[in-house]
Amino acid sequence: MARLRGPGGCPWDREQTHKSLKPYLIEEAYETLEAIDSGDDAHFRSELGDLLLQVVFHAQLAAEDGRFNINQVAEAICEKLIRRHPHVFGDTKADSSAEVLQNWEKIKKEEKGGGETSILDGVPASMPALLRAKRVQSRAGTAGFDWDAADGAFEKLEEEMAEFRAAFAAMDPKRLEEELGDLFFTLVNVGRLLKINPEDALSGSIAKFINRFKYVEREVAKSGQELNQVGLAEMDRLWDEAKKNGA
Repeated sequence: MARLRGPGGCPWDREQTHKSLKPYLIEEAYETLEAIDSGDDAHFRSELGDLLLQVVFHAQLAAEDGRFNINQVAEAICEKLIRRHPHVFGDTKADSSAEVLQNWEKIKKEEKGGGETSILDGVPASMPALLRAKRVQSRAGTAGFDWDAADGAFEKLEEEMAEFRAAFAAMDPKRLEEELGDLFFTLVNVGRLLKINPEDALSGSIAKFINRFKYVEREVAKSGQELNQVGLAEMDRLWDEAKKNGA
């Protein structure tokens, strides 16, 4: 990376800044997630390398300004891991994941030097909404603000659905948006308590929709017609056919 950024290096690499690289960091993270789901180790290894490159790139930019370098990045995360795992590297006892998370948040709060900091601080506003909802709920859960099981969240889901229906009956756009958001938030909570990642669940449903819709497109094409010519009833029949065939 130093060579690419240095004299006689790559013009594109030399033009980059922390800000210009932001989209690539997000893109490479998503491509890595896709590689995990693919089950292809060679692909996964490659994407992890691409993601690592983004870390190296940003560290190189910082090193050129005399701020920090890649070794200091690695040292900092090692120090943090040791500091936040006193049950491994120290004398603290933690026999469950819940205790580990409680200790983690407590140590993290202490690191910020006191003051009135919320346990919910530090959850990036730029995160995808479903993941952010799950992270916020998990953080609140470490403080004991949580249901013991999914049953309570299911009851809340029914309550939110009733409020959404009432907003729909009133056709109040602002209230509809608010109640739909509450419904999503509660669905995430149900999934979290059932150990289901909402992003994975929704991604799976999207993939299923795409597969079934492509089946409908193929079958309609075989008939020599366009989708807008066959009508909803026929497309729905083909959809059910795709579902029956395991698409």
